[in-house]
Amino acid sequence: MTKARPERSRVYKNHHLDSTRWDAVRLRDDDIIISTSLKTGTTWTQRIVSLLVFGPGPLPASLNFVSPWIDAVFWAPIEIVKDLAEGQTHRRFFKSHLAFDALPYDKSVKYIYVGRDGRDVFMSLWNHYGAYNDAIYGQLNDPAKLVGEPLAPCPDDIHALFADWVSHGSFPWENDGYPFWSHFHHAQTFWDFRHLSNVHFVHFNDMKADLAGEMRRIAAFLDIDVPEDRWPATVEGATFEAMKRDADSLLPELEAGFKGGAQTFVNKGTNERWKDVLTPDELAKYDRAVSRALTPDCARWLEHGSKSGDPKAR
Repeated sequence: MTKARPERSRVYKNHHLDSTRWDAVRLRDDDIIISTSLKTGTTWTQRIVSLLVFGPGPLPASLNFVSPWIDAVFWAPIEIVKDLAEGQTHRRFFKSHLAFDALPYDKSVKYIYVGRDGRDVFMSLWNHYGAYNDAIYGQLNDPAKLVGEPLAPCPDDIHALFADWVSHGSFPWENDGYPFWSHFHHAQTFWDFRHLSNVHFVHFNDMKADLAGEMRRIAAFLDIDVPEDRWPATVEGATFEAMKRDADSLLPELEAGFKGGAQTFVNKGTNERWKDVLTPDELAKYDRAVSRALTPDCARWLEHGSKSGDPKAR
C-alpha cells in the first residue's frame, strides 16, 4: 500500500553515514534539504541554492559550513553541527545522502532530490573514491565512530569496483552500491513521493542542458524571487567553469582529504564516459540491478531526466 507521506523507517550507519544525527536538528518551516545518493550533482545543487539565497559573490563561509552535511558521521561531532545549524540566520539548506526512508519529513520543509544515470554516477564515484587519501580513511575508519566494516582502499581495477558496486549492498535492504550505499534504492524512495508539493526533482542531464531554466525552476519551488537583472550573474556562478574556478574557495576543507583537493572533487562534469569502459556483460548486470530496484517509470527518469516524458518529475 502506498504511504501518504515519507516515514523514517530505517537507520543508516556505516563509515560515512549516521542517520540518527538528524534527531539533533530542529527543522524550521522554510528549511531546504538537498538529498542525493552520491555523485549526482550534490555540490552543484548546493551551489545553485547558495546563489539563490545569498546572490552572486563570495559566501559568508565555505559551502560545507553554509550547507552542512548532517548525516556525515566523520565530519564533526553532532553537537557542533547542531550549534552551527541553530546559529544560522539565513535560509538554511542542508545536504544529505540519505534515502527518504531515513530523513525526517515535515510538510513545511522543501526537499530537493537530484538524480543521474547510475552508470555516470559510477564513473564519477571511481574518480571520487580513488582520490581519498590516508587522512580521510583515518577519519572514516575511526574506531570511536565506525559502525560496521571499515572502508577498504579503492581497488586499482575499475572493473573490480563495478562488480561490487552493481551487485552488493551495504545494508540488508539494498542490492547495490557497495561499499557506499544504493543509488537505486535512494532514487525509488523519493520517486514514490514525487506527487508531494514540497518535493522537487532535479536531474543532472537537465541542469547540463538548460542550467538557467533549471535554476529558475528551483527558485520558483523555493519561493525565491531573483531580480531579472541579477539572473545572468547568478547563473554564471553555477556553471561548471565557475564551479571549477571557485572550487578552492568554495570547498577549502577538501585539501585535507582528497588527492588534488577541491580541483579533484570538482572533476569533469561529463556523462557517458562509461561507454568506453564498461563491457557488455557489465552493462547487462547493470540493467538487471536497475530492474531489481526500480519501477520502470523511475528507471526511465533516472536515465533520461525530463526526456523520460514524466511530467510529475518536472
